[in-house]
Amino acid sequence: MKAINSTKAPSAIGPYSQAVSKDGIVYVSGQLPIDETTGEFAGVDIASQAKQSLENTKYILEEAGLEMKDIIKTTILLKNIEDFAVVNEIYGQFFTAPFPARATYEVARLPKDALIEIESIAKK
Repeated sequence: MKAINSTKAPSAIGPYSQAVSKDGIVYVSGQLPIDETTGEFAGVDIASQAKQSLENTKYILEEAGLEMKDIIKTTILLKNIEDFAVVNEIYGQFFTAPFPARATYEVARLPKDALIEIESIAKK
């Protein structure tokens, strides 16, 4: 197993890697909407936060030599499922058909009180 870390994405906030690669598959840890340059959330609204979570994912994949089109599965955790439509709109800006498989869940609380967290699995 090989750890993957991008200086463009925020560091892990616990004892885990931003991503790991094993047998040609890259597992990207859940990405909070933190802007690495400021250390803060990209914004207070779901659109800004969804975009930043996906940008962080993109930076990590680039470090692994992959692109967003290489993602085969995502899991989206939302503080409020009512944000589903807005997240879909932002999400659609990062992917084209064939789209990755996906699951989306509303959760009681996310780290740092984020509105969203997105994890991904990618393979070239």
